[in-house]
Amino acid sequence: MKSAIWISYDLGATGDYEGMYAWLDDQDAKECGSSVAFVEQYDHDDEDLMARLKSDIGAAVDLNRRSRIYVIRPAKKGPERRQVGAFLIGGRKGAPPWDGYGQQDETADDEA
Repeated sequence: MKSAIWISYDLGATGDYEGMYAWLDDQDAKECGSSVAFVEQYDHDDEDLMARLKSDIGAAVDLNRRSRIYVIRPAKKGPERRQVGAFLIGGRKGAPPWDGYGQQDETADDEA
């Protein structure tokens, strides 16, 4: 089975970017901005896509505790062309760098 996936990766300042780039090159990935790639046809047989992807990337890239990889993939169930996203490696950090830049009503009451 083949699936189209988007991968966002943050391997930290000393991460194994060469390993990641080699893996992406082997997948014929398309560059989509800083640390984002699109793989049009990721081959994962009938295996669970995320499990296979984690195994493949883990074998090709030296990951550490700072490594974060987020994948957007087709949903397992539901309407065609629906996409879902999840962290393959790592998770969210605290507040995002854009926190506080938006125009938010600071006088809003938090109670419902």
